[in-house]
Amino acid sequence: MSPPNATTTTLRPKDLAAVRDAVLDTPGKIAISGAGTAGGWAGTLRPVDAVLDTTALTGIVAHNPGDMTVSVLAGTPMRALTAELAEHRQHVSFDAARVADGATVGGLVATADAGPAALVFGSLRDLVIGTTVVLADGTVARSGGHVIKNVAGYDLAKLLHGSYGALAVLVEVVLRLHPVPQRAATVVVPCPLAEAAELAARLLGSQLEPAAVEWVSGEPGTLLVRVEGTAEAVPARVERLRELLGAAAELDEWDSRRNLSNESPTRRDGDPWDRHAALVRGTPDDAVLRIGVRPSRLPRVLDALPARGVAAGLGTGVATVSLPADPAAVTQAHAAVAAAGGTSVLRARPAGLDAPAWGPAPSAVAVLRAVKTAHDPDRRLGPGRFDPWMDQQ
Repeated sequence: MSPPNATTTTLRPKDLAAVRDAVLDTPGKIAISGAGTAGGWAGTLRPVDAVLDTTALTGIVAHNPGDMTVSVLAGTPMRALTAELAEHRQHVSFDAARVADGATVGGLVATADAGPAALVFGSLRDLVIGTTVVLADGTVARSGGHVIKNVAGYDLAKLLHGSYGALAVLVEVVLRLHPVPQRAATVVVPCPLAEAAELAARLLGSQLEPAAVEWVSGEPGTLLVRVEGTAEAVPARVERLRELLGAAAELDEWDSRRNLSNESPTRRDGDPWDRHAALVRGTPDDAVLRIGVRPSRLPRVLDALPARGVAAGLGTGVATVSLPADPAAVTQAHAAVAAAGGTSVLRARPAGLDAPAWGPAPSAVAVLRAVKTAHDPDRRLGPGRFDPWMDQQ
């Protein structure tokens, strides 16, 4: 997010009514901010008159352990929510790297972030079953509810997933929960991308049901296969995994709490998931692109990019790629992904880098602009986030 100018007002509402009043009482453009862990993602924010800070909207509104749902205010850090749910041996099956940095529930929804667990559980788009939002005109809108199979009404939750604060202010989110696995383990295979893709295809065609299948770049690179389950079942599944993946496969087991909280009570030097998280975050000197293509096409696309570092979901088709801080390199990467039928968005960049945040406009861009007009006709929220797509008149 660009720094506010001298006349920018910062608003920090603590409840739904205060959010509504803040939107109604504030003229001009508004940026929505959470913990700031993704402030520079997507299009560069244009100048705004006010920043609506959601970090005072914290806490669990309602938790129903029997139905395995929780309603939480959008400014709540995901790691804090995880800690509270752990007392009930439940969790949100979501492990994006930013969770460890204090990312909020609302911010994670708004940026469509996800982690390796998306292979089985999907992104927050699949885990959110209800939302309460405030639209640009101050209207309070609710969708979904506390019942997992609730399909009534207009599904705002899916619309706001990946909206980068350009459609509405998320105030409350209802999430589906899952039991905490008793045990987790990782099998690692040192190998280049081409070999990793072959092993991943073999694995995903088997009955072993991995919890995550990721590849991280290096010399030569490493395939990471995570399994979760009961204390009795995981060791046997690990042995079957090693048999399928070959003689180079090694066990790298870690405390399952690490996977759930993104904190490391048993942290070790050289932990492969630490390297995975570091590659997802990127470095301050690189342009970091998140791409998504059909999984079978991902290796070919990655080979075509001038990548300095890669963390790739070989089962999901989603990868994070560090590129040289060069507008031409970023443009080339967007074009390569689009040519493969995929999508891409710039998620980090050095200060001053003037590179396109988005690839070529999708065929549905007219629908996106219509949705923006319907929810924010005066284009008050998040100006610039979808430049040049949704902000073109």
